Amino acid sequence: MSIHVAVNGYGVIGKRVADAVADQDDMTLVGVADVTFDYRIRVAVERGYGIYASVPEQRSVMEAANVPVVGTLDDLLANVDVVVDCTPKSIGAKNKPHYEQAGVKAIFQGGEKHALAGLSFTAQVNYAEALNKPYARVVSCNTTALCRVLHALQRHDWIKRARAVLLRRGTDPWESHRNGMINTAIPETKVPSHQGPDAQTVMPGLDITTMAGAGPYNLSHLHFAMIETTRPVSLDELRHTLWEEPRIAFVHAGDGLVALNAVIELMRDLRRPRNDMWEVAVWEDALAVDDREVYLAFQVHNEAITIPESIDAIRALTGSEFDAAASMAKTDRALGIVKSFFPHSVFERSEHRAMAERIQQFQEEGFKGSEEPTP
Repeated sequence: MSIHVAVNGYGVIGKRVADAVADQDDMTLVGVADVTFDYRIRVAVERGYGIYASVPEQRSVMEAANVPVVGTLDDLLANVDVVVDCTPKSIGAKNKPHYEQAGVKAIFQGGEKHALAGLSFTAQVNYAEALNKPYARVVSCNTTALCRVLHALQRHDWIKRARAVLLRRGTDPWESHRNGMINTAIPETKVPSHQGPDAQTVMPGLDITTMAGAGPYNLSHLHFAMIETTRPVSLDELRHTLWEEPRIAFVHAGDGLVALNAVIELMRDLRRPRNDMWEVAVWEDALAVDDREVYLAFQVHNEAITIPESIDAIRALTGSEFDAAASMAKTDRALGIVKSFFPHSVFERSEHRAMAERIQQFQEEGFKGSEEPTP
């Protein structure tokens, strides 16, 4: 049976969630709700989505602007199993009583506090915890990326302590004309920045400290992670565990992907919708290890990375799919999430199979520490 879904808020995240829901073969997008009548909601009209007013008093305003409004948010909630709240920060908390009264399960975004849902969600980390729960909070873009990358190491019990420096984009592309940052960078003066404690809501017990700042660009975020390991980890082991982790893809400076803009240009060339990159892009040629730590640099497309998490959260909360891997596979197929951006011209897949075989061989023979297996 199809899961009937509402999206409340049709901005940067909401429009992407709506399209992703519409692409799933086990979900039906019943409608989207908002309070505006600008070009974004008009695109929803052109896509054939049912349009609802998030607050009753806005309905007449939207209709006066020739937006064909079907009804109010309460009307929408009466016909769905779950709502994905994509409204601006703190609005989701105000909306929760409406969802409770309607008896509808709800998924909130990372701008809300963990306590609102009581469950912070990253699909590959804690999908099972979300099964049949009434509420979940999909963590922020930066936290999602940290959880994906750190989970790759944590499942091997490699993490002793993690530290990360986050260079955030100054503003979203759509509103650069409002508050774009020029010729400066702004460090956050609070340490740790909120992303580290936020990751701990998904990965309890994780020892992590994060620092952050914002720079004068709008094409995603850049992370640098330094992870103290419980034992020396070889470069091949690090590559292999990242390769095995879902929704992480390698990029290479040697392919000309030397900066954030180049990776986003790649998404354009791959004809991704809205140039979206749902994967965490890890620079494979920047990976490094020593006897104490591993070092990574990766790119986080803030507009897109949490979209597959919202789709998986829908399945988890409704109990329509009990297996995390199965849900993620469905989502990834529908969206076009990949492990390699160049499967026909870069030999990553065969290279990583050979790497896995070498690691297995050396582990069986008692391979230890940072000694590199011989090809």
